[in-house]
Amino acid sequence: MSSKESYRVELRSAARQLSDRCLYSAAKWAAELLIDIEPDAHAPASSASSSAASARATPSTSSAARPLSHLHPAASAYRRRLRSAASSGDIAATPPAGVSYISTPVPDDDGFNSDGGNDRYLLAKSYFDCRDYRRAAHALRGQTGKKAGFLRCYALYLAGEKRKEEEMIELDGSLGKSDVVNSELISLERELSSLRRIGSIDSFGLYLYGLVLKDKGCESLAVTVFVESVNSFPWNWSAWSELQSLCTSTDTLNKLNLKNHWMKDFFLASAYQELKMHEEALKRYECLLGVFRSSDYIQSQIATALYSLRELDEAEVIFEDLLRNDPYRVESMDIYSNLLYAKECFSALSFLAHRVFLTDKYRPESCCIIANYYSLKGQHEKSVLYFRRALKLNRKYLSAWTLMGHEYVEMKNTPAAIDAYRRAIEINPRDYRAWYGLGQTYEVMNMPFYALYYFRKSSYLQPNDSRLWIAMAQCYESAPLQMLEEAIKCYTRAANSNDSEGIALHQLAKLHGVLGHSEQAAFFYKKDLERMEAEGRQGPNMVEAMLYLARYYKSEKKLEEAEFYCTRLLDYTGEGDGKKSSERIEDSSNRFSLDGHWTFWFMKFFENIGVAKASEISLLAYVKFRAMGSAQEETENIAMENNFLQMHKFSKMWKRREFRMIPRKEAHHDIPISSCTTSTDFIISIGSRPCYWSIAYPASRASRNQRSSSQAEHPSTTPSMADEP
Repeated sequence: MSSKESYRVELRSAARQLSDRCLYSAAKWAAELLIDIEPDAHAPASSASSSAASARATPSTSSAARPLSHLHPAASAYRRRLRSAASSGDIAATPPAGVSYISTPVPDDDGFNSDGGNDRYLLAKSYFDCRDYRRAAHALRGQTGKKAGFLRCYALYLAGEKRKEEEMIELDGSLGKSDVVNSELISLERELSSLRRIGSIDSFGLYLYGLVLKDKGCESLAVTVFVESVNSFPWNWSAWSELQSLCTSTDTLNKLNLKNHWMKDFFLASAYQELKMHEEALKRYECLLGVFRSSDYIQSQIATALYSLRELDEAEVIFEDLLRNDPYRVESMDIYSNLLYAKECFSALSFLAHRVFLTDKYRPESCCIIANYYSLKGQHEKSVLYFRRALKLNRKYLSAWTLMGHEYVEMKNTPAAIDAYRRAIEINPRDYRAWYGLGQTYEVMNMPFYALYYFRKSSYLQPNDSRLWIAMAQCYESAPLQMLEEAIKCYTRAANSNDSEGIALHQLAKLHGVLGHSEQAAFFYKKDLERMEAEGRQGPNMVEAMLYLARYYKSEKKLEEAEFYCTRLLDYTGEGDGKKSSERIEDSSNRFSLDGHWTFWFMKFFENIGVAKASEISLLAYVKFRAMGSAQEETENIAMENNFLQMHKFSKMWKRREFRMIPRKEAHHDIPISSCTTSTDFIISIGSRPCYWSIAYPASRASRNQRSSSQAEHPSTTPSMADEP
């Protein structure tokens, strides 16, 4: 037998057995995995298995090359990271191809009566496929075989679930809460527990017994029974999925006594992903790709993990490849729609919604995708309509409850939002998005203490998500609390959790500045400035950072650093409509001081075109001074101010001709300036275009300045324009 042929033999047999017992979801999963096994290198190209595996690949993409080589070049970084981690032996690798520590069980069909027992089973299976569950159970009365006994009990269980759903709709509507239970649970538990005690139950019966125990709330015993089931028959993915839903912590996961089988790697990878351990999940899936090279399931899980890690571009490439390979795929496409919503890709989300609508518009995933499309368009009422439709099809659809809560928040319907989030938490208490949504809702309702409780819960469940820490920090900053030290701790955690938007660094700098920690504030402003430069971003935050750093270095007497940031301020032109800096000069103001040579503080106000409010004026100026032929130069930081009163007083001084400002190219040195005692040349650099100016003072003005030289030695006592006549 070839190196990978044993995998095919096991999965082929498992798919038949699962299908015979009407476990169609698990049978589909096994059949898809069977097709996804990479052909052996020495296998003939004309073999059936090779042709079956290659049939799922597009003409431009071979099955052997599909799994990761199709990714965008930007994805190579995480591929190298995963391979290096796998080769370092951090995790137990998948057993070599062909090695399995559990032999494939032979289907147990004993117990059929010689007088047409197998025919009765075929009849019962036909009833089951037509959803006539009670008729199927009745057709198998008196049959003692394990296979027939499982199908009879399974049919009764589903008949009870069907009746429970009908009663819930009759009593409380399609989305109402109800305490209705499956009426068949008690009798099924009694029968299956007795079969387990005497050892007359197979792995499929154990799986059903685990379902009954889980529904009754006996979770500890259910975990034990599910472990027995998967150890006996490891190819039942439905049993693995139910076991995963009960593993709510890593401690529970590590205590499981699971036999070593390659299906265990699939289970651990999925459990790690559910527990938000995405890096560990990616390592497991990387190992499994060595055998199941063209598995759509593995690639969808990798894309989901990358989406959770906020690596949206890489995840989008994988989802696009999945759609090219299987254009009628609906599974996991709701995650893809969430990704497109986050990236605000209107056209791509519209195309995806149209595609799933034509494929199967009454699938819960399809309704969720369409709801996301309407939400992105701002049509929140229509979005809620489709989320409710998805929940009518599957009331345990966790994502729909959470996203519908978000829509209610947008619609300012806080009671409905709180109800939706709480329903999501009832389904899965580890859904951090629902806890986060509750925190946001209570924050909107100006209840910061409630909001803080829910933000803490969400950050506990998802400690590596910077958005949760930022939300908690903003709650600490709110007016009723004003706990700035706690807010700084939360922003620090956010900055250490890959804050892609850079909110944490900027807020850390501002809070340290408010608290008077100038050194720490300068440190974080500098880091924030470096981040914006690396990402090619501009905006008010960049101006604020450069201005603070210029002030800080000036106060520390580090004039070279202050000059550097002042010069950069001049080069910053904002995000406006393309006007030149010189065209955005509004007015100017001045202050004077004398300390043995002239020091002239010249202030230029630029209107920041990128800011919508006209009252927000950015002062961006840098002046290099020269005093009466002296070689000594000074550099002064020009502060940002929004002082229309000074601008008004300056305009009055300008009209009274108390001083003149003339471009040097128009006022040459050989032109006499009447009634002036001195003149000073200086340079104002605006962007990359220097402008040369001269200033002339009247004699009376110069004498007054000389008499006030003692005051000018201290910046705090510099005379203001209010002192002028």
